[in-house]
Amino acid sequence: MSLFSDNIRALRVKQKISQEKLAENLQITRGRYVKYEDGTSEAPYDILKKIAHYYHISIDLLLSVDVRKINMQDLLELENNRLILPIQVDAAGENFIEVVTQKVKAGYLNGYADPEYIESLQQISLPFLGPGKHRGFPVEGDSMPPHESGSIIIGRYVERLGEVQDGKTYILITKNEGMVYKRLNKNKQNSLVLASDNSFYPNYEVKLSDIIEIWEYKCNIGRSDKKQELSETESLRELILEVKREVLELKENSIISSK
Repeated sequence: MSLFSDNIRALRVKQKISQEKLAENLQITRGRYVKYEDGTSEAPYDILKKIAHYYHISIDLLLSVDVRKINMQDLLELENNRLILPIQVDAAGENFIEVVTQKVKAGYLNGYADPEYIESLQQISLPFLGPGKHRGFPVEGDSMPPHESGSIIIGRYVERLGEVQDGKTYILITKNEGMVYKRLNKNKQNSLVLASDNSFYPNYEVKLSDIIEIWEYKCNIGRSDKKQELSETESLRELILEVKREVLELKENSIISSK
């Protein structure tokens, strides 16, 4: 037996449909379907896709989450037949914000679809953020100043790729890169260009097929109160202004001397 077998049995029983009727909807024989449900045979991708569409649930949830432990009515439905886990709210009806701390960051790639993992995360509430599903992610490194390593970026879940705006910053959860916080651009077909605000780090591309989740930057939670250093653009502007001031001073001195 497997979690997938338990899930499809539980979903079928909940909807009060027979194995024969379900097999007919999947366009396979009852005997073939029974093997998936009793765990003696693994369903190929085309069958997984058909089952997912039939129950209006994503394949990753079918394979990795015990659907008997969650209320399917509370799942957030997205485009392309995808669902994400229930949104928890506080007593006032505000969305809880799960915070993925540095300590548990490594497990997020495997646990993002696991209700028990999500429920184990620390939670906060920030009512001023407005509607949408929000989650906090840790910043690591110096690629995105002024956000320092150790601070937390609060992001809003992006339901559709069309919502991504060129030049804005997002947290991406990807199969190969893991968790990254970058400035995005959609000027590549079938991929996104990721850019760091620190020019020391080069841009790179991530295929759309490698992206698991996208969270739009909403606010930052940090502890540092040190003065923000000037950016390269600001430094250049200051340098130009300083040169102009020196040129004016030289002109004024020259005029005074000539008198």
